[in-house]
Amino acid sequence: MAHNLPLEVEVTGCNRGGLIVHYRGLRGFVPSSHLEALPPDADEPGRRSALASHIGRHLTVRVIELDPELNRVVFSERALANEAEPTPTEIPAILREIRPGEKRRGYVTNLTAFGAFVDLGGYEGLVHVSELSWSRVNHPRDILHIGQEVDVYVMSVSPEEGRIALSLKRARDNPWETIEQRYHIGQIVHGTVTNVVQFGAFVKVESDLEGLVHVSELAEGNFMHPRNIVHEGDQVVARVIGVDSQHRRLALSLRIAATAPQNQGEEGK
Repeated sequence: MAHNLPLEVEVTGCNRGGLIVHYRGLRGFVPSSHLEALPPDADEPGRRSALASHIGRHLTVRVIELDPELNRVVFSERALANEAEPTPTEIPAILREIRPGEKRRGYVTNLTAFGAFVDLGGYEGLVHVSELSWSRVNHPRDILHIGQEVDVYVMSVSPEEGRIALSLKRARDNPWETIEQRYHIGQIVHGTVTNVVQFGAFVKVESDLEGLVHVSELAEGNFMHPRNIVHEGDQVVARVIGVDSQHRRLALSLRIAATAPQNQGEEGK
């Protein structure tokens, strides 16, 4: 990778997002947008057939991503071809047609620590990790998988640099804009613990909305760490103790939810 050397890989399989390949015992991936022979305007059956036709073949590629900790290596056939025959003045048609503010549909072709690449029809755009969801995301693979079909919002287009900036969250309504209409102090909510940290636990109450249970609101008494009380994946019942749409904060408590009445009828008993 450091020397941009070409490598020969064997295609052993395919999925919706591209080809599965092997190189000297390493399992790697070639996104469909990085293949030379794949027609960019092919329909879905034609796309699947074209990808499957590569199985058993050998491709000459270049390494474009390497992550030893995740045992992940991504190759590109197109990058090698572009180096051999550069066409700096040729701008792909999609870069001339696409406009900021549009919504497009595409396929996830690659997931990295900094975001997700989405094929919009023969050309990839990047969804930065901060644009994946209105709630916190540790890694794109937590909410996406390669080959997944997604709707994206076009944030910016730079034909000269060949870049398209996309957003997954802006293709959906912002849940924080109307949070004060849906949640109020004292309300009982159900959610899933998504992350436990030193200062508390995050609880997902909607698909794109998380609240924070501060460590002081987890339980009565003393405990060493929040993980002594809750773990990721736990289903919990919490009570809303703070709503702030401006700062995008939803404060929850497990400590008072355990003894809180579930509805007005119970309060009157």
